[in-house]
Parts: sequence; structure tokens; C-alpha cells
Amino acid sequence: MPIEFNEKHQLFHLYNGKITYMIQLVHGKYVAHLYWGRRVHVLQPSNILPFKGRAFSPANEPADPQFSLDTLPQEYPAYGNGDFRTPAYQLQSPDGSTVTEFVYDSYEIIRGKPFLQGLPMAYVEEDEEADTLVITLVDSILGIGLNLYYTIYRDFDVITRSVTFENLGSKEVDILKCMSMSVDFHNSTWDWLHLQGTWARERHIERRPLTHGVQAISSSRGASSHQQNPFFALLSKGATEERGDVYGISLIYSGNFQASIEVDPFETSRVSVGINPFNFSWRLKPREIFQTPEALMVFSPEGMGGMSRTFHKMIRNRVCRGVYRDQTRPILINNWEATYFQFTENKLKEIANAAKGLGIEMFVLDDGWFGHRDNDKSSLGDWFVNRKKLPHGLQGLAGYLNGKGMNFGLWVEPEMISPDSELYRRHPDWCLHVPGRSRTLSRNQLVLDLSREEVCEWLIDTLTSLFQSASISYVKWDMNRNMTEAGSAALPPERQLETAHRYMLGLYRILEVLTSRFPEILFESCSGGGGRFDLGMLYYMPQTWTSDDTDAVERLKIQYGTSLVFPAVTMGAHVSDVPNHQAGRVTPIKMRCHVAMAANLGFELNIDKLSREEKELVRQEIQFYQQIKDIVQFGNLYRLIAPFEGMDTAWMYVDDNQGQAVVFYYKILATPNPPFLRMKLRGLNPEMKYKQHDDDRVFYGDELLKIGLTLPLIKKDYFSRIFYFKSC
Repeated sequence: MPIEFNEKHQLFHLYNGKITYMIQLVHGKYVAHLYWGRRVHVLQPSNILPFKGRAFSPANEPADPQFSLDTLPQEYPAYGNGDFRTPAYQLQSPDGSTVTEFVYDSYEIIRGKPFLQGLPMAYVEEDEEADTLVITLVDSILGIGLNLYYTIYRDFDVITRSVTFENLGSKEVDILKCMSMSVDFHNSTWDWLHLQGTWARERHIERRPLTHGVQAISSSRGASSHQQNPFFALLSKGATEERGDVYGISLIYSGNFQASIEVDPFETSRVSVGINPFNFSWRLKPREIFQTPEALMVFSPEGMGGMSRTFHKMIRNRVCRGVYRDQTRPILINNWEATYFQFTENKLKEIANAAKGLGIEMFVLDDGWFGHRDNDKSSLGDWFVNRKKLPHGLQGLAGYLNGKGMNFGLWVEPEMISPDSELYRRHPDWCLHVPGRSRTLSRNQLVLDLSREEVCEWLIDTLTSLFQSASISYVKWDMNRNMTEAGSAALPPERQLETAHRYMLGLYRILEVLTSRFPEILFESCSGGGGRFDLGMLYYMPQTWTSDDTDAVERLKIQYGTSLVFPAVTMGAHVSDVPNHQAGRVTPIKMRCHVAMAANLGFELNIDKLSREEKELVRQEIQFYQQIKDIVQFGNLYRLIAPFEGMDTAWMYVDDNQGQAVVFYYKILATPNPPFLRMKLRGLNPEMKYKQHDDDRVFYGDELLKIGLTLPLIKKDYFSRIFYFKSC
């Protein structure tokens, strides 16, 4: 069993073949963090936790004047009784005070992994895959139980953490802050890496040294956001793609979050992540339980690449679910950038027919098919077909496509409501709002109040009827604005700050019902592109529209940064028209294909605008992608050259058997009189021979690993090439 308790040293040891996580009970009641990292067999607690009295640090144990909570590395710290650093939680009692004293009560070791009620999570398929430690603490004055959950997997170098608060008393208590995890590292010599951006420029990598004090990332937008992703990593100094210790933490949640790191004067680092405490509280009634979202924690001694490959394997196998989890994804065409709102049934059929001739497998109908929606000013909430555009309805269009051997997909934006809609005229109070305050519009729309049960039930019933109305194989679930006036007409005044989290719980309930009812539908999440690219959404929908920016050059940075956490199979990537609709750039069709082929290939353009030569190139690239998409979507990623550092970008995928590899190389702008570029590959078997598919050259694996591929001098902008190797 990979969890043991040493009674003598009061030591919990969680371990598998590669990692160890250790916790110690100090003075029989304080839960202290000892170690997280490479697998070790024995620790002497006295060697790890020396104590020394510090000026202005209160002595919490009279019999031990050297001991203070202010310097103890804790697993789930509080504020108010001696620890002045960032707390993991804060509760408010009926008398208004926020002082708590949770002390150790008991522990339990569970085979497998319990489910989180109402929340997405990492899961197990067999109990033998993991063990879970539950440490229970109690504040006897408040009558609140605090349960710390730790799961360690047998086959993944991963630990998950979450927390529950249980009201065991007779009085209501308000939760003001509740992080999903907290870890005190014993040093501060780390670089901090996170993913920042904005709409059409998501998940760019930012790395900088830790500094004294608090540094944090967060979202208060009602979504995980384009601006910050609920992921961060600590990197040892000098850590690279393949070398150095890296700790990565990603929150399995799609709403408001906060991740913070505090470095104290004694060079310890306190790390935490969870629901953003800003504008949040939760009233916990007697006998009620509050469950925090889960944090997925990865340690890698093999640099950022090792961290990413662990995340990818875990996400593909134990976060994503459903029949599509292990299936390669269809190549689709979406009509949005080809037609926007202005389309007819005949025009859609023309696009589909041209796409079918190139080898595209699915047609996706985007915005504008419902209500009287000819622009973005109306009809969200009116999920019935616009018969002027589609006289034969969705069923007629889907039947036509199926007859041509293509599947049919549909765009919806169910979480939104237009003021100009039949739904809003019937139920003007169904949107998030504060009585007496203006209702701020964004993209001419408001947000449905999914904290209300009747709204969720209406949406479930409406979408069930819609998805049953035609042969729908794919649904793109969009969400194109963030929350303002985040109040609910259905909640009393003391619960208004619960609205944003209750919204997420309502959304998760809707998604659980619909994805269970329609397992044959491939759901893709979207939020103005990548504004909700997080593990919470991937639990229900196994892929996400990576960004509304489809420019091949910008996508190099977006897809590279996204790959820090998320595998290629979760990334939707489309070949679009030029000049690009977001950046205005003109890039060759070949480069656009090659960038999109590094993820889930799709198209979003007017095929009729392509020349005969371009159409033939697209047809050939689609045929080639069919050969390699198993490796791309389910292989192991090795990032070779970062797009943030120059004009070159490269990455590669290797299958689990090391028998096949696909290398993607891109050059943005040519350089006059350039040096030769020798690109060393990774992940191959040094003893194997590999044959290159397009020129029959044969290489030993160690030649490609140690000497590399020498690229020809390139005298053109926006150049790309794919190398495909098979063992021979």
C-alpha cells in the first residue's frame, strides 16, 4: 500500500515508484509538511523540522518555547493564532470572530479514490490504482470538522488534494476562504512560471524568480479566464525542458480562482491554490458539508518536459472521460469564418461538399442558426431553428451531410441570454443581476443564472430536445462573456457571495446530465476561444477550442504555452483564411496546415477561395495527418525550440513504444546568410533505427538524439516542415 503511518514518529508517508510526500504530526495536533519530491525511503523528522524561536513569532506551546506556528511548515494553515503568513482558509463564527484552532483528530487510509460531490475530479477506474489519505481535524469550539484529502496514484507521478468542511455543531458558520491545497516549501530559490494572456493571445509563458512577499495570479471574472490559467509551476534554478526539479499544480475548476506564493524572511515558500476568496463566502449550516475543488499536483525531476508529459498522461487517462477519451478526433470544417451570420442552407451544403472532396469528415454549423439571429444582438436562449435560413431544419441538414458520408456538429451558447429574445421577455429575472442596478451588456448579452435550479432544469430539458432533434455528432459549447452584477434573485442577502460558485456547480450538473445522456456526442468547450481552458471543463468535454486567434504565427506561442499542461488531443486547432481575421497576417496554406496538424486538425475558411494547387495541398496534408494523428493526439510531447526566443519553433511527438515519431519545425522570418541549424531530437530509443518517410534516409536513434537533424538553409518566410520517422 503506497500510504503508511509511522506511529513512533507520527509520520505519514505517501509514495509510489518515483515520488514521496511526507506529513508529520507535531505535538500530536499540528499537521506539518515534511517533504514532496523524488522517492525516498526514510526521513528523520528531527533532521527535517528543526525549531528555533524567532523574534515576534509567538510561542504556541508553553512546554516548547522554540515552537511557533509562525515558522512551522504546515499542510493547511490558519490565520489568527500565531501564523502571520498567508492562510489556507478563514471561517467566521456567529459572534463575528475569525479565529480558529483546528487540531488533529484522526486519520483514515482508503483504497481507491472517493468521488467529489458535484465537482469535476481526477478519477480511478479500479481501486487498486490509488490510495487516499484523509486527515481529520476539529475545532471543538466552532464544532467544525476539517478533512484533508490526499490521493497518490500508483502509475502516475501525481498527488491530488482537496478539503471538506463539515458543520458538526448547531450554529451556522461562514466560510470566507477555502484553498484546495497549501504546501510550505523549505526554501525559496525557485522560479515561478504561469500562463498569462488575453483574448486571442492566451497562455503565453511567464517565468521569473520568486521574491519576498506575496505574488499571485487570479481570476474574478466568473471563469478561469483568458488572462490567467489556474496552473502554475515552481522550477529549480536553471531548470530546462529536460533537466531540473519542477513542481506543477493545476486546479480542476472553471470559475474564480487564486494561486499565491509567499516567501517569508526565512526563505520558506508557501504555495496555495483554490477558489478566489475575493467576493466569496459560503454559509455552512449544521450537518452540511462544503467541498473544495481538487488540485492536481505533479513533481518532475526531468524539467518542464517531464512535468508536461505527466500532466498529459494523467489528463488523457484520468481526467477526460467518455467514449471519445481514447479515440482520435474527426477532422472538421466550421463555417464561422467563411460565412459568419450570413448563410443559407445551400451555401452550407456547398461548403460541406467541397470539404468532403478534400477528406474532411465533419461539418460544424456555427452561430446564427436559431431564433432570428442575423447578428450578435439577439436570440440567445431561443434554441429553435431559424427556418428562413434552414427550411428543412437541423434534421434536414444533418440528413444531407450523413448521406454524403459526413457527420454533423452544432454550435450552442447555452449559458447566455439576449435581452432581445423570447426567453428574456418571459423570464427577465433569469439572468445574473442585482435589483435596482443596471445590467451590463457584453457582446450584447447577459449571463443566465445557473445558481437557480429551475434555470438549470429548463436548460437541461431544452438542450435534450435540441440534441435529440437531429443526428448530432459534435457540440461546440461556447461562452462569450464574463460575469458582471453577479447576484441571484433566488438567493437571500447573506448568500449573495455564493453566486459565482453556485453558478459553477449548476453548470457542472448540467454538463454531467447532458454528457451522460448523449455519450455519442463529442463535446468541445469554448469561451471566446481559450477563456475557460481548464481541467474542470475537460472532465466533461474532452477537448477545448484553444483560441479564437487562428493565425499560424500566433498559434505557435498559444499552442506551445498550452502544451505546458494540456495534451494535444485536447486542443482544437483550425486552418483559417488569409489575411487572418485576428492578426491580418498572410501565411502559406502549408504552414497553416502544419500548425493545426500539431493538435486536433480542423478548418474554418471558405474553401472556394483556395486555388486548385492549395486545394490539392490541403488534400495531401489531410491524408498525411490521417497517418500521424494517433501519434500527435496520444503520443509523448517533447518541446525542442520555444517560439518566444527567436524565429524558429519545433516540437515532436513520440509514441509509447518509441517506434514512431513526428517532428514539427517552423520558421517565422528568414535571416540573411544564416547559420546551419542542427536540431537534436528527444524521446527516441538510441538503439533503434529510424527511417524518414519522405526520403528513405535511415538514422540510428542515438544519431538523432546526440547529433540531430541538420536543416537546410531556408530563404523564405513562414516556412514549415514535418519529419515522420518509423523504426525499421
